[in-house]
Amino acid sequence: MKRAIFLDRDGTIIQEKEYLCDPAQVEVFPDAFASLQRLAEAGFSLFLVTNQSGVGRGYFTLADVAQVNARVVRDFGQHGVTFQKIFVAPEAPDQPSRGRKPSPQFLFEARDEFGLGLARSFMIGDKLIDLECGWNAGVQASLLVRTGYGRQVERDAAAQLTRAVIVDNLTAAAEWILKL
Repeated sequence: MKRAIFLDRDGTIIQEKEYLCDPAQVEVFPDAFASLQRLAEAGFSLFLVTNQSGVGRGYFTLADVAQVNARVVRDFGQHGVTFQKIFVAPEAPDQPSRGRKPSPQFLFEARDEFGLGLARSFMIGDKLIDLECGWNAGVQASLLVRTGYGRQVERDAAAQLTRAVIVDNLTAAAEWILKL
């Protein structure tokens, strides 16, 4: 079974911008390219799993999300990093959703489509729902990065993070995973 890294988008690989819908505003974290390159070279397939409630709230469209994602794919592609698939949950938190994190649905779909071993895979994000998504899917570990909302989550939800691996950024996440 193949191994995978599931990544939240906003606040994890790119700067958090509230309700990002303009590709021109995409700012990749400086360490993201090299960190994801290292993980890919170690044999991990890379996936993005992102909640985009701005669509469900009527702030922007799925086409806007697709344009932002295309920019992310292009920027990472220029550094030799490929995402196998990007999963998007466009629903607002109060709307029914199969895939909205913390649901593990998208990780199960990736497992089935790409032949992944979730117990040998990892989830990286900056929010508790990212970590819960990984735990709900049975990944080997869920890592909280202190970028985006990560520092605030670490302060506010410490009791819920006992199973989490907490690291400063993607560089530290990649180093932790690659040491296993």
